[in-house]
Amino acid sequence: MIRAGVIGATGYAGAELVRILAGHPNIQLSLLTSRQFAGTRFDSVFPSMMGHVDLVCQEYSLNRVCEAVDVVFTALPHQLPMTYVPEFIRNGLSVIDLSADFRFKNQSTYEAWYQPHSAAEFLSQAVYGLTEIYRDDIRQAKLIGNPGCYPTSVLLPLIPLLKNKLIEPDDIIADAKSGVSGAGRSPSLGSLYCEVDESFKAYKVGKHRHNPEMDDILSRESGKNVGITFIPHLVPMNRGMLSTIYAKPFSGVTAAEIRDCLNATYDNCPFIRLMPGNRVPDTRWVRGTNFCDIGFHLDSSKNRLILISAIDNLVKGAAGQAVQNLNIMQGFSETAGLDSVPFAI
Repeated sequence: MIRAGVIGATGYAGAELVRILAGHPNIQLSLLTSRQFAGTRFDSVFPSMMGHVDLVCQEYSLNRVCEAVDVVFTALPHQLPMTYVPEFIRNGLSVIDLSADFRFKNQSTYEAWYQPHSAAEFLSQAVYGLTEIYRDDIRQAKLIGNPGCYPTSVLLPLIPLLKNKLIEPDDIIADAKSGVSGAGRSPSLGSLYCEVDESFKAYKVGKHRHNPEMDDILSRESGKNVGITFIPHLVPMNRGMLSTIYAKPFSGVTAAEIRDCLNATYDNCPFIRLMPGNRVPDTRWVRGTNFCDIGFHLDSSKNRLILISAIDNLVKGAAGQAVQNLNIMQGFSETAGLDSVPFAI
Protein backbone atom coordinates (compact mmCIF):
# COMPACT_ATOMS: atom_id res chain seq x y z
CA MET A 1 0.00 0.00 0.00
CA ILE A 2 1.14 3.52 -0.81
CA ARG A 3 0.62 6.13 1.91
CA ALA A 4 -0.96 9.32 0.59
CA GLY A 5 -1.58 12.75 2.09
CA VAL A 6 -3.67 15.70 0.96
CA ILE A 7 -2.45 19.20 1.79
CA GLY A 8 -5.48 21.46 1.75
CA ALA A 9 -8.01 18.66 2.23
CA THR A 10 -11.08 20.76 3.00
CA GLY A 11 -11.33 22.78 -0.20
CA TYR A 12 -13.54 21.43 -2.96
CA ALA A 13 -10.70 19.80 -4.93
CA GLY A 14 -9.06 18.54 -1.74
CA ALA A 15 -12.30 17.01 -0.47
CA GLU A 16 -12.82 15.32 -3.83
CA LEU A 17 -9.32 13.87 -3.57
CA VAL A 18 -10.14 12.50 -0.12
CA ARG A 19 -13.35 10.94 -1.46
CA ILE A 20 -11.56 9.19 -4.31
CA LEU A 21 -8.49 8.12 -2.33
CA ALA A 22 -10.67 6.70 0.45
CA GLY A 23 -11.98 4.14 -2.02
CA HIS A 24 -8.67 3.42 -3.76
CA PRO A 25 -7.60 -0.24 -3.42
CA ASN A 26 -3.86 0.55 -3.36
CA ILE A 27 -3.81 3.67 -1.20
CA GLN A 28 -3.71 4.20 2.55
CA LEU A 29 -4.97 7.70 3.23
CA SER A 30 -2.68 8.71 6.09
CA LEU A 31 -2.61 12.50 6.42
CA LEU A 32 -4.98 15.40 5.81
CA THR A 33 -4.09 19.01 6.50
CA SER A 34 -6.34 22.04 6.79
CA ARG A 35 -5.47 25.44 8.17
CA GLN A 36 -9.10 26.33 8.88
CA PHE A 37 -10.19 22.97 10.32
CA ALA A 38 -7.04 21.77 12.10
CA GLY A 39 -8.03 19.51 15.00
CA THR A 40 -11.42 18.66 13.44
CA ARG A 41 -12.35 15.25 12.08
CA PHE A 42 -12.75 15.30 8.33
CA ASP A 43 -16.17 13.66 8.55
CA SER A 44 -17.32 16.53 10.78
CA VAL A 45 -16.44 18.99 7.99
CA PHE A 46 -17.98 16.72 5.33
CA PRO A 47 -20.56 14.48 7.05
CA SER A 48 -21.08 12.51 3.82
CA MET A 49 -17.75 10.82 4.62
CA MET A 50 -18.93 9.31 7.92
CA GLY A 51 -17.89 5.68 8.04
CA HIS A 52 -15.32 6.19 5.29
CA VAL A 53 -12.78 8.74 6.58
CA ASP A 54 -12.15 9.15 10.32
CA LEU A 55 -8.89 11.11 10.08
CA VAL A 56 -8.48 14.35 12.00
CA CYS A 57 -7.28 17.33 9.94
CA GLN A 58 -3.81 18.50 10.99
CA GLU A 59 -1.89 21.75 10.88
CA TYR A 60 0.74 21.62 8.14
CA SER A 61 4.15 20.39 9.28
CA LEU A 62 6.94 19.34 6.92
CA ASN A 63 8.23 16.72 9.36
CA ARG A 64 4.75 15.25 9.83
CA VAL A 65 4.23 15.03 6.06
CA CYS A 66 7.59 13.38 5.43
CA GLU A 67 7.02 10.81 8.19
CA ALA A 68 3.44 9.95 7.23
CA VAL A 69 3.28 9.74 3.42
CA ASP A 70 4.98 8.46 0.28
CA VAL A 71 3.02 10.67 -2.13
CA VAL A 72 1.51 14.06 -1.43
CA PHE A 73 -1.25 15.97 -3.21
CA THR A 74 -1.16 19.75 -2.82
CA ALA A 75 -4.67 21.15 -3.23
CA LEU A 76 -3.80 24.73 -2.37
CA PRO A 77 -4.13 28.19 -3.93
CA HIS A 78 -1.42 29.30 -6.34
CA GLN A 79 1.84 30.46 -4.76
CA LEU A 80 1.59 28.25 -1.66
CA PRO A 81 2.69 24.96 -3.31
CA MET A 82 5.91 26.48 -4.62
CA THR A 83 6.95 27.09 -0.99
CA TYR A 84 6.28 23.46 0.03
CA VAL A 85 7.10 21.32 -3.00
CA PRO A 86 10.91 21.74 -3.07
CA GLU A 87 11.22 20.23 0.41
CA PHE A 88 8.87 17.39 -0.50
CA ILE A 89 11.03 16.52 -3.51
CA ARG A 90 14.27 16.79 -1.51
CA ASN A 91 12.81 14.36 1.01
CA GLY A 92 12.03 11.79 -1.67
CA LEU A 93 8.25 12.24 -1.90
CA SER A 94 6.26 12.08 -5.11
CA VAL A 95 4.17 15.23 -5.57
CA ILE A 96 1.02 15.98 -7.55
CA ASP A 97 0.22 19.68 -7.40
CA LEU A 98 -3.27 20.87 -8.34
CA SER A 99 -2.36 24.56 -8.53
CA ALA A 100 -0.76 26.33 -11.51
CA ASP A 101 2.65 26.59 -9.86
CA PHE A 102 4.25 23.74 -11.83
CA ARG A 103 2.21 23.70 -15.05
CA PHE A 104 4.56 25.95 -17.05
CA LYS A 105 8.06 25.21 -18.30
CA ASN A 106 8.65 28.90 -18.96
CA GLN A 107 9.14 30.90 -15.77
CA SER A 108 8.38 34.24 -17.44
CA THR A 109 5.02 32.99 -18.75
CA TYR A 110 3.98 31.88 -15.27
CA GLU A 111 5.12 35.14 -13.71
CA ALA A 112 3.32 37.25 -16.33
CA TRP A 113 -0.03 35.74 -15.27
CA TYR A 114 0.50 34.83 -11.61
CA GLN A 115 3.37 36.07 -9.41
CA PRO A 116 7.15 35.66 -9.01
CA HIS A 117 8.13 32.00 -8.82
CA SER A 118 10.26 31.05 -5.81
CA ALA A 119 10.97 27.48 -6.99
CA ALA A 120 11.65 28.01 -10.68
CA GLU A 121 14.50 25.48 -10.67
CA PHE A 122 11.85 22.74 -10.35
CA LEU A 123 9.86 23.77 -13.44
CA SER A 124 12.09 21.80 -15.79
CA GLN A 125 11.52 18.51 -13.95
CA ALA A 126 7.76 18.94 -13.52
CA VAL A 127 5.55 17.02 -15.96
CA TYR A 128 2.28 18.51 -17.19
CA GLY A 129 -0.30 15.99 -16.02
CA LEU A 130 -2.64 15.80 -19.00
CA THR A 131 -2.73 12.06 -18.60
CA GLU A 132 -3.78 10.80 -22.04
CA ILE A 133 -1.17 12.97 -23.80
CA TYR A 134 1.83 12.70 -21.47
CA ARG A 135 1.37 9.22 -20.03
CA ASP A 136 4.96 8.09 -20.78
CA ASP A 137 6.48 11.17 -19.12
CA ILE A 138 4.15 10.85 -16.13
CA ARG A 139 5.30 7.26 -15.61
CA GLN A 140 8.83 8.52 -14.85
CA ALA A 141 7.89 11.70 -12.97
CA LYS A 142 8.31 12.71 -9.34
CA LEU A 143 6.52 16.05 -9.71
CA ILE A 144 3.26 16.57 -11.62
CA GLY A 145 1.67 19.91 -12.45
CA ASN A 146 -1.97 18.85 -12.70
CA PRO A 147 -3.81 20.72 -15.51
CA GLY A 148 -6.56 23.24 -14.94
CA CYS A 149 -10.15 22.17 -15.52
CA TYR A 150 -10.78 24.43 -18.51
CA PRO A 151 -7.53 23.37 -20.24
CA THR A 152 -8.37 19.69 -19.75
CA SER A 153 -11.73 20.15 -21.46
CA VAL A 154 -10.24 22.14 -24.35
CA LEU A 155 -6.91 20.40 -24.92
CA LEU A 156 -8.15 16.83 -25.13
CA PRO A 157 -10.37 17.43 -28.20
CA LEU A 158 -7.90 19.75 -29.93
CA ILE A 159 -4.46 18.17 -29.55
CA PRO A 160 -4.98 15.13 -31.82
CA LEU A 161 -6.44 17.27 -34.60
CA LEU A 162 -3.67 19.85 -34.45
CA LYS A 163 -0.92 17.23 -34.29
CA ASN A 164 -2.34 15.49 -37.34
CA LYS A 165 -2.81 18.79 -39.21
CA LEU A 166 -6.56 18.43 -39.66
CA ILE A 167 -7.40 21.92 -38.35
CA GLU A 168 -5.76 25.30 -38.75
CA PRO A 169 -3.83 26.47 -35.68
CA ASP A 170 -4.66 30.18 -35.95
CA ASP A 171 -8.48 30.22 -35.95
CA ILE A 172 -9.71 28.50 -32.78
CA ILE A 173 -12.39 29.75 -30.39
CA ALA A 174 -13.21 27.97 -27.12
CA ASP A 175 -16.50 28.88 -25.44
CA ALA A 176 -16.57 27.12 -22.05
CA LYS A 177 -19.03 26.92 -19.16
CA SER A 178 -18.26 25.85 -15.60
CA GLY A 179 -20.20 25.07 -12.46
CA VAL A 180 -19.67 27.29 -9.42
CA SER A 181 -17.39 24.82 -7.59
CA GLY A 182 -14.67 25.87 -10.04
CA ALA A 183 -14.36 29.11 -8.07
CA GLY A 184 -13.31 27.20 -4.95
CA ARG A 185 -14.79 26.93 -1.48
CA SER A 186 -13.61 30.22 0.01
CA PRO A 187 -16.53 32.64 0.39
CA SER A 188 -16.74 35.38 -2.25
CA LEU A 189 -19.46 37.73 -3.43
CA GLY A 190 -19.48 36.35 -6.97
CA SER A 191 -20.29 32.81 -5.86
CA LEU A 192 -23.07 33.60 -3.38
CA TYR A 193 -26.37 31.86 -4.12
CA CYS A 194 -28.24 35.09 -4.95
CA GLU A 195 -25.45 36.21 -7.27
CA VAL A 196 -25.34 32.94 -9.21
CA ASP A 197 -28.85 31.48 -9.19
CA GLU A 198 -30.84 32.23 -12.37
CA SER A 199 -27.74 33.88 -13.84
CA PHE A 200 -25.49 33.03 -16.76
CA LYS A 201 -22.48 35.20 -17.45
CA ALA A 202 -19.09 35.39 -19.09
CA TYR A 203 -16.18 36.44 -16.91
CA LYS A 204 -12.49 37.33 -17.21
CA VAL A 205 -12.96 37.75 -20.96
CA GLY A 206 -9.57 37.96 -22.62
CA LYS A 207 -7.68 37.68 -19.35
CA HIS A 208 -8.33 34.25 -17.84
CA ARG A 209 -5.18 32.61 -16.47
CA HIS A 210 -5.96 29.31 -18.17
CA ASN A 211 -5.61 30.88 -21.63
CA PRO A 212 -1.78 30.95 -21.64
CA GLU A 213 -1.75 27.40 -20.24
CA MET A 214 -3.77 26.21 -23.25
CA ASP A 215 -1.73 28.27 -25.72
CA ASP A 216 1.50 26.85 -24.30
CA ILE A 217 0.48 23.19 -24.60
CA LEU A 218 -1.22 23.57 -27.99
CA SER A 219 1.87 25.32 -29.38
CA ARG A 220 4.11 22.59 -27.99
CA GLU A 221 2.00 19.80 -29.51
CA SER A 222 1.34 21.39 -32.90
CA GLY A 223 4.85 22.71 -33.44
CA LYS A 224 3.43 26.16 -34.26
CA ASN A 225 2.41 29.17 -32.24
CA VAL A 226 -1.21 28.78 -31.23
CA GLY A 227 -3.23 31.49 -29.55
CA ILE A 228 -6.85 30.53 -29.03
CA THR A 229 -9.70 32.86 -28.17
CA PHE A 230 -11.05 31.60 -24.85
CA ILE A 231 -14.25 32.78 -23.17
CA PRO A 232 -15.22 31.22 -19.81
CA HIS A 233 -18.77 31.37 -18.44
CA LEU A 234 -20.30 30.67 -15.05
CA VAL A 235 -23.48 28.59 -14.95
CA PRO A 236 -25.71 28.05 -11.88
CA MET A 237 -24.87 24.45 -11.11
CA ASN A 238 -22.56 22.90 -8.53
CA ARG A 239 -20.20 21.01 -10.81
CA GLY A 240 -19.66 20.21 -14.45
CA MET A 241 -17.97 21.81 -17.44
CA LEU A 242 -18.99 22.00 -21.09
CA SER A 243 -16.65 23.41 -23.73
CA THR A 244 -17.75 24.21 -27.27
CA ILE A 245 -14.76 24.74 -29.54
CA TYR A 246 -14.86 26.22 -33.04
CA ALA A 247 -12.03 25.39 -35.44
CA LYS A 248 -11.39 25.66 -39.17
CA PRO A 249 -10.52 22.35 -40.86
CA PHE A 250 -8.01 22.27 -43.65
CA SER A 251 -9.46 21.96 -47.13
CA GLY A 252 -10.83 18.52 -47.93
CA VAL A 253 -10.87 17.20 -44.36
CA THR A 254 -13.84 14.91 -43.79
CA ALA A 255 -15.86 13.97 -40.72
CA ALA A 256 -14.57 10.40 -41.08
CA GLU A 257 -10.96 11.62 -40.86
CA ILE A 258 -11.75 13.61 -37.72
CA ARG A 259 -13.43 10.64 -36.08
CA ASP A 260 -10.63 8.28 -37.10
CA CYS A 261 -8.03 10.67 -35.67
CA LEU A 262 -9.80 10.95 -32.31
CA ASN A 263 -10.43 7.21 -32.19
CA ALA A 264 -6.81 6.38 -32.98
CA THR A 265 -5.52 8.77 -30.31
CA TYR A 266 -7.86 7.68 -27.53
CA ASP A 267 -8.65 4.08 -28.44
CA ASN A 268 -6.91 2.67 -25.35
CA CYS A 269 -7.82 5.52 -23.00
CA PRO A 270 -10.42 4.33 -20.50
CA PHE A 271 -11.67 7.80 -19.57
CA ILE A 272 -12.18 9.30 -23.03
CA ARG A 273 -15.57 8.55 -24.59
CA LEU A 274 -16.15 9.62 -28.19
CA MET A 275 -19.86 10.20 -28.72
CA PRO A 276 -21.44 8.07 -31.47
CA GLY A 277 -23.07 9.65 -34.49
CA ASN A 278 -24.51 13.11 -33.92
CA ARG A 279 -24.90 12.72 -30.14
CA VAL A 280 -23.31 15.57 -28.18
CA PRO A 281 -21.90 15.46 -24.63
CA ASP A 282 -23.91 16.45 -21.57
CA THR A 283 -22.43 17.38 -18.18
CA ARG A 284 -25.06 15.17 -16.53
CA TRP A 285 -23.49 12.07 -18.09
CA VAL A 286 -20.05 12.67 -16.53
CA ARG A 287 -21.07 13.97 -13.10
CA GLY A 288 -18.89 12.48 -10.37
CA THR A 289 -16.75 10.57 -12.88
CA ASN A 290 -13.32 10.88 -14.47
CA PHE A 291 -14.71 10.73 -18.01
CA CYS A 292 -14.16 13.29 -20.72
CA ASP A 293 -16.91 12.93 -23.34
CA ILE A 294 -16.15 14.34 -26.79
CA GLY A 295 -18.50 14.95 -29.70
CA PHE A 296 -18.23 16.94 -32.90
CA HIS A 297 -20.09 18.28 -35.93
CA LEU A 298 -18.44 19.23 -39.21
CA ASP A 299 -20.34 22.02 -40.94
CA SER A 300 -18.98 21.69 -44.47
CA SER A 301 -21.07 24.56 -45.85
CA LYS A 302 -19.31 27.01 -43.50
CA ASN A 303 -16.03 25.10 -43.30
CA ARG A 304 -16.34 25.00 -39.54
CA LEU A 305 -15.66 22.15 -37.10
CA ILE A 306 -17.58 22.28 -33.83
CA LEU A 307 -16.07 20.19 -31.03
CA ILE A 308 -17.90 19.69 -27.73
CA SER A 309 -16.48 18.20 -24.56
CA ALA A 310 -17.94 17.57 -21.11
CA ILE A 311 -16.11 16.82 -17.86
CA ASP A 312 -16.76 17.03 -14.15
CA ASN A 313 -14.55 20.00 -13.24
CA LEU A 314 -13.75 18.53 -9.80
CA VAL A 315 -12.90 15.04 -11.06
CA LYS A 316 -11.37 14.90 -14.55
CA GLY A 317 -10.73 18.63 -14.18
CA ALA A 318 -8.88 18.25 -10.86
CA ALA A 319 -8.88 15.40 -8.31
CA GLY A 320 -9.72 12.49 -10.61
CA GLN A 321 -7.00 13.33 -13.11
CA ALA A 322 -4.58 13.75 -10.20
CA VAL A 323 -5.37 10.21 -9.01
CA GLN A 324 -5.15 8.94 -12.61
CA ASN A 325 -1.64 10.42 -12.71
CA LEU A 326 -0.81 8.79 -9.38
CA ASN A 327 -1.89 5.43 -10.77
CA ILE A 328 0.47 5.77 -13.71
CA MET A 329 3.36 7.01 -11.56
CA GLN A 330 2.99 4.02 -9.22
CA GLY A 331 2.31 1.38 -11.88
CA PHE A 332 -1.25 0.73 -10.70
CA SER A 333 -4.17 0.08 -13.01
CA GLU A 334 -5.01 3.45 -14.58
CA THR A 335 -8.63 3.12 -13.48
CA ALA A 336 -7.88 2.18 -9.84
CA GLY A 337 -10.16 4.16 -7.53
CA LEU A 338 -11.79 5.84 -10.52
CA ASP A 339 -13.96 3.13 -12.04
CA SER A 340 -17.28 4.16 -10.51
CA VAL A 341 -20.34 3.77 -12.73
CA PRO A 342 -21.93 7.10 -13.73
CA PHE A 343 -25.32 8.14 -12.40
CA ALA A 344 -28.22 7.32 -14.72
CA ILE A 345 -30.02 10.56 -13.81
